[in-house]
Amino acid sequence: MNYYLAIDIGASGGRHILGHMENGLLVTEEIYRFDNGAIKKDGELLWDTQHIFTEILNGLKACAAANKVPVSMGIDTWGVDYVLTDADGEKIGKSYCYRDARTACIDQEVYRQISEEDLYLRTGIQKQIFNTIYQLAALQKQSPSDLERAEHFLMIPDYFHFLLTGEYSNEYTNASTTQLVSPLTKNWDYDLIRKLGFPPHIFHDLKMPGSFLGKFTDAVSKEVGFSCNVVIPATHDTGSA
Repeated sequence: MNYYLAIDIGASGGRHILGHMENGLLVTEEIYRFDNGAIKKDGELLWDTQHIFTEILNGLKACAAANKVPVSMGIDTWGVDYVLTDADGEKIGKSYCYRDARTACIDQEVYRQISEEDLYLRTGIQKQIFNTIYQLAALQKQSPSDLERAEHFLMIPDYFHFLLTGEYSNEYTNASTTQLVSPLTKNWDYDLIRKLGFPPHIFHDLKMPGSFLGKFTDAVSKEVGFSCNVVIPATHDTGSA
């Protein structure tokens, strides 16, 4: 029997859901569940990405323990939040929660480069002060060296897929929550990115949901006890998708 694993992570918890087909119907079961939540440190709201990834691995181990090893899996999460890494895949800076207050009034910095109306016309995204465009503008103002050192921009599920496979990617539906994607080209709006002074090389060409990403690294396979195909799912929290 073939099992397929969906790891759904939200702002308060995550769950590993296994699915298989019986008589032409999809049967699902929850195999693992864990708590998640932003942590407050020095007045900032942050994600503990190491904790989340440890729980992702724990859920994979639960699949192996139940003798229900998936042939493919993928991770979806909330939108807008991101991780920067250097050329070696090492994380740069902090993983901010979208509820962090650092983006207050930062929209005015963005509107010095492009009007709010033109930004909406280009991206088709409802303005929210926590959209990634404002988070990056805040980072550019408060910690510009992080952007200067960055080689890869990864949304939260992209980052966990990277940790599992070693492959860098950006998935379209989650990326659409950044307010940096063109709904016409279905790719990054690189002209907008350059206009705002963000380094365009850190953004990877967008992959559509259902794209095959790769297999577990040897290190991950050894830790969880099996290898698995990683397929990029759609996020449940979309923007212009």
